[in-house]
Amino acid sequence: MYYKLYIDSVFFVQFVMNLYLLSITGKILKCTATHGRILSGALLGAGMICLVILFPVCNLRIRLAIGVIPVSMCMIRAAFVIRQPRLLFKGSMVMGACGFLMGGVVLWLSGRFAWFGERQYDIWTVAFSGYIGYRFFRFLVWKQHQEKTDDLRPVRIPVGEKNIRLNAFVDTGNHLCEPVNGAPVCLVSERAAGDFQEFFLPEKYHAIPYRSIGKKSGILDAYELPELIIEDTYREICCKRVIVAICNTGISQDSLYQMILHPQLMEN
Repeated sequence: MYYKLYIDSVFFVQFVMNLYLLSITGKILKCTATHGRILSGALLGAGMICLVILFPVCNLRIRLAIGVIPVSMCMIRAAFVIRQPRLLFKGSMVMGACGFLMGGVVLWLSGRFAWFGERQYDIWTVAFSGYIGYRFFRFLVWKQHQEKTDDLRPVRIPVGEKNIRLNAFVDTGNHLCEPVNGAPVCLVSERAAGDFQEFFLPEKYHAIPYRSIGKKSGILDAYELPELIIEDTYREICCKRVIVAICNTGISQDSLYQMILHPQLMEN
């Protein structure tokens, strides 16, 4: 069985799909890139796929299966200037998953719309279906962000005549408590804690034992704040003598918040 391929059609189809995939991958990985770099990455990927197709070695499907990850890594490297091999591989996996799902959209639409003649997938079908897939993925990314921000609360920590403002995440899975009196314990990033370190007095110190799944147990250094104000949707919750433990590792990977609140504080 023989297939008729139009290399110019393949190039344009790949170029348009690469534009969408790089844009989606950038949103998921939270990587920024100029339009010029996105275009250059899409052009590079389209050209490399055409070379893989034209290279006369072994079966076409095997060539594509072997070449897809290196091509994806080169595209991501060109678009987002990522140098670490681990991040490049992660990006290629994300883009591959998005490409698999968007390819299904293209196949589904191409079987229902006769916008093409002899060539099976013309540029208009790919552009339209790719746009639908792009908007769908953008919606999923936005939805995930909304779910995170729904549990965020602005907090104020009065320090003299000024207020230290932080974003805090209400974590229902936070069960940290002071071992002596059972008071709820919040977590704050080490960087954010530097803004109110005048409260870190020896007489206000608490040692908070913790245990997490897959990690060793340990002790967190914690201090008692005289006051912490949570700005809820329709009210302000004023909490007195709040214990906050300093977390040396990152609190939020995407920097959406700097503190994790204990859910009991929301019941005041």
